[in-house]
Amino acid sequence: MAKPQIAPKPSEHDDRLYCDYARLVRLQAQSECFSLLPHLKAGSVLSGRHHSLFRGRGLNFEELRHYQLGDDIRNLDWKVTMRTGKPHVRSYTEEKDRNVLICVDQRSSMFFASDHVMKSVVAAEIAALCGWRVLKDGDRVGFIIASSSAISHTKPQRSQNDLLAQLKRLVHANQSLNVNVMNNQNVSFDHWLEVIKRARVKQSTLVFISDWRDCTEQNLDHLKQLQRHNDILSVMVSDPLEQSLPNEIATANWVVGDGRFQLNLDSKSKVTSASEQLTKKAHLQRSSLEKLMAIKQLPFIELDTSGSHIAQFQKLVGGR
Repeated sequence: MAKPQIAPKPSEHDDRLYCDYARLVRLQAQSECFSLLPHLKAGSVLSGRHHSLFRGRGLNFEELRHYQLGDDIRNLDWKVTMRTGKPHVRSYTEEKDRNVLICVDQRSSMFFASDHVMKSVVAAEIAALCGWRVLKDGDRVGFIIASSSAISHTKPQRSQNDLLAQLKRLVHANQSLNVNVMNNQNVSFDHWLEVIKRARVKQSTLVFISDWRDCTEQNLDHLKQLQRHNDILSVMVSDPLEQSLPNEIATANWVVGDGRFQLNLDSKSKVTSASEQLTKKAHLQRSSLEKLMAIKQLPFIELDTSGSHIAQFQKLVGGR
């Protein structure tokens, strides 16, 4: 008989700044409150034992139809054929498991928020929520975690113990972030995609949870290629301050930087110019991802740092 899981104790970290392992485990209960199926194509995102496009002598009867050249004669329904005088075949759909890879961003740019909760916390909690949902559907789930120092990859497994281990790794990456952390040169979006390429994923679902800050047009072209044999769900985590700046910043003499460069926002013209650039970049990112999702008629999901990301995600993917 399986041993009961012991509930982990909450950490002493501020849950607005860092994710908590105990909370990631408790999110299992909230995976019951939404479905990823209603607004998505059958056989795509996280649909568990989904209906595949493969036909054969499978598990589920689909339809009875006229015989067509090339149909397997073993699927002939002789009773209907004799009754109608025309050959009819029984068509089936095959149920297949799906491997799901959750690609979650825990790099330095994610350690930011002007509202309630850090982008890195939003990404970690949504990743955990997806992991529990996939496992509940009986599918295999793996993680590709991009931290500030390295990119780790695990093969999808249908195992709660493995998921718990991945959540611990996710928490470690999350709690390693701070204002002084700089990204290693080997954790760019290019390297992230290279890890996926080496994994040779096919007929899988990839869930990208990131701010997509360093995703280039070349990267998007690579993702389009991956879309040919996989389903990709993009989740953008954004903060209001990254999309436009309030005018009152000019009188506050703000100095902003990324650890290497600084910009002194000491005039209204500088604030306006910087705000316009942020708005333009955010619009281009959003537009590019919407086009990527449209390839397979999947939704584009954008979450903010207001603290309501769980409810936002559940609603966007068909919460009930």
